[in-house]
Amino acid sequence: MGDYQHSATVRTSPQELFDYLADVNNLPKYFEGMVSAESTGSRAVHVVSQVEGQRREGEAWMETDTQARTMRWGTEGPNQYHGELDVTDAGDGQATVTVTLHTERADGPGIRAGLEQTLATIKRQVEGRSTESA
Repeated sequence: MGDYQHSATVRTSPQELFDYLADVNNLPKYFEGMVSAESTGSRAVHVVSQVEGQRREGEAWMETDTQARTMRWGTEGPNQYHGELDVTDAGDGQATVTVTLHTERADGPGIRAGLEQTLATIKRQVEGRSTESA
């Protein structure tokens, strides 16, 4: 239970990385277990996920601050799940993304592993996109 944080450095500009991460349509591409995400209002997002063999569907909220390159999200429910993502300039054409999660769910090692996997997926996808030939 509690807070979890992990960071990764990605070879891309901070703004390009943030734009990719803040696009609701990209959430299932990098969040482990997320099947779909669709904006349903100014802050509302309808999400479908596959977690521990179970399909879960519900409403979440998401706020972005493009100027600060931060994103916050969460869901209602017993686990008090919410998180924040921050993209900063790491210099030399790189950006650092830091994700912080809070949940009352008891599976700490699983949550840490999922967070590490999500950031590894982001790094692989974004760096692969930027190096593909046109």
